[in-house]
Parts: sequence; C-alpha cells; structure tokens
Amino acid sequence: MNNIEEFRHTVREWLEENCPISMRGLMPADEMVWGGREIEFTNDDQRLWFERMRDKGWFCPSWPVEYGGGGLTPEQTTVLETEMRKLRCRPPQINLGIWMLGPVLLEFGTEEQKRELLPPMARGEVRWCQGFSEPNAGSDLASLQTAARVDGDDLVINGTKIWTSYGDKSDWMYALVRTGPKEPKHAGISLIVLDMKSAGVTPTPIDLISGKSSFCQVFFDDVRVPKTQLIGEINEGWALAKELLGHERRAMSKFSEISLPTHFSLLETLFEYLPEPQEHSDIALFQRAMALRMDEHAFELTQRRLNEAARARQDISSMAAIQKLVHSEQEKNKFEVLLDVMGRRALGWEGSAFSDQQLALTNTWLNAFSQAIAGGTSEVQLNVISKRVLGLPEGK
Repeated sequence: MNNIEEFRHTVREWLEENCPISMRGLMPADEMVWGGREIEFTNDDQRLWFERMRDKGWFCPSWPVEYGGGGLTPEQTTVLETEMRKLRCRPPQINLGIWMLGPVLLEFGTEEQKRELLPPMARGEVRWCQGFSEPNAGSDLASLQTAARVDGDDLVINGTKIWTSYGDKSDWMYALVRTGPKEPKHAGISLIVLDMKSAGVTPTPIDLISGKSSFCQVFFDDVRVPKTQLIGEINEGWALAKELLGHERRAMSKFSEISLPTHFSLLETLFEYLPEPQEHSDIALFQRAMALRMDEHAFELTQRRLNEAARARQDISSMAAIQKLVHSEQEKNKFEVLLDVMGRRALGWEGSAFSDQQLALTNTWLNAFSQAIAGGTSEVQLNVISKRVLGLPEGK
C-alpha cells in the first residue's frame, strides 16, 4: 500500500468514527452552522462534528499548519474531500472567509495579516461578509463610490454597500473602497478588512419576496479603519477583487456538492410525488426531471475536476464563471420541475395544510432567483465567458 492509499484508509476510518450519523446526508436550512464569535448549534452532534474537524485543522485542510490549517498536500486534500462525499458528510461549518478571503490573504497578505486573520478564521471563530456591491455599482463593480480617506494611521470610510449576505450577523467584512477618487475607476480601488462592531457601521436587513432574507444594506459613517487592515497596496485592489470574485464563483458553484439548503434532492422528491407516471404529461415531466438530474451529475463531475485543477494551482477563473452560470440556471430549472411535480402542494406559504418540506420548497424556490444575481449576474458571467473563454471582441 503506497502512502496516499494509507492516507485514504486513515481518513476513511477517522471519518467513520468521528462523523456522527446525523451529520451525514442533506442539510436542512435550519441546521447550517456558521463560524463566528457566537456560534449557534441546534444539537450536540453539530457541536461535536464542528469541534472534531476544527481540532484536525480540516476546516482548511490545505492551509499551512502555522496559519491554522491541516497542512495537507493537494493530493491528500482531494482524498479527504472524496471520502467526505462518499460518506455524505455535511460541511462542519459555512464560512465565507475561508472560501473567499482566505486564499487571497495567503497569496497577497503581509505576514502580520496572515498570522492575525487566518488562525481565527481557520478555527471558525470569525464570521465574514463581503462588501462589494453598492446601489449604483452592481454589475459594473468598478463604479463603486464608498470612499476611504487617509487620516493619519487610519482610513475613514463613508458610503454604503448593498446585497451584503448576513451583514447583520457577521463579525468582520472584507470590502472594496475608493481610495483614489481622481484615478481611473479601476485604478483607485483598495481592499480592506474591518470589524463590523466598529463605530459608524450600521447593517439593515432587506426583505425579499420569499419572506426571509440573508441580504443587508450596510452604511458607513466616518468609520475608522487602521491602515494595517489594508490588503495589498493602496489603489491596487481591483486585481485582488478579481481574485476574490473568482473564489466566490467557485464557492457558489460548489454549493451543490456540499448539500447547502438550496439543494433539494430532485430524484427523491420526484419519486415521492410521481412514483409511477402513467399519463403522457407525467411521463414527459419524468423525462424532464431525469434529463436535469443527468445535467446536474455532469456539473458535479466537472466541479470535482476543476477543484483538483485549482489545488494544482492551475488558472480556472474562466471556467469558474461557466460553472457559476450553469449552477444558477440549473437551480432555477430544478425548482420549475419540482413545482410541476408537486403541483399546488409546492405553493404553500404557511399553515398546517402543508408539510414543512413543502413550505421550505416554496421559500427556496423564491430565493433561487437570487442565485442568478449573487456572485455576479448571469449576464455578467456571459460577458466574462465571451471575452475570456471565447475571445470575442468587446462591444463598442
């Protein structure tokens, strides 16, 4: 048995012994565990799974040990993720900092920033949110106007961010701000990190049609941020923003792999509500669902290949845009099929006439439309693909 097979055997045994049975399979929306200063667990198994993975350093298995990671090689990380999929292990926590900011800090942060920010992130002690979009800077992100003025050893922030996921529940934010108002729009942007408890930071939840919302508008009124919390050089944040957006697209396209709450099982629901299709319309609906599930499986296999390419430090930024677009559209198509399969039972809003599953599906269907906006609209992804993948000229 070679070294990697020995490692696979060790990982498989450890997961079998340490991942509670209840932490295997799809994860209901109310059982998501977010890292942060005040972690909420709904049961003891959640806490146990969280603590065991944290103590192994496997929240960030490929990060260096000195920054709180597991120190695994790319090949070992692939083995760990493969074995977790086989056992259907839930992610022990959801952490945007680990998925998006962490890789950028590892590459571009100073040694002091890495040692200060990465270990708490890797232990699940800080919940992060992203401050990119603004009321007048969404798809054209470089038009952002939230200003950062240098004042001694601080940057003074004024402006607002919008569509900030869980801004009201997060501990820290990584944000793009304009530090060079007289520079060309792409050249005057900087990346900072800031404590959401800082004086002058006000997050306000945004209500959505689904009845629930993870989105906030965040206001900044003379918020003082030490210049030591500037990531990279001043006015050179656009390059880092593109790196972050690439990680965001990869993270969003991975959602189907790790059983986030948008991932209702298509086939399980199909067989529950349409076990033996007889009518021509039912057979056609059944065929639509099966074709969509095959597309989902192809997406999952492609995502695994891209994850392995990313760990091998290959550039997958263009493919990440394709995956994000495909995943967003697949989610919308899936819920359209599920609505047709379940009929009126998928249109419940409240009340005992509908099961919890039916009510959850209605809510998630409405929320699925935001998937085509978050992380860059589908139209933006098409523009990225046309330019970076197909090499088409930009429109004048």
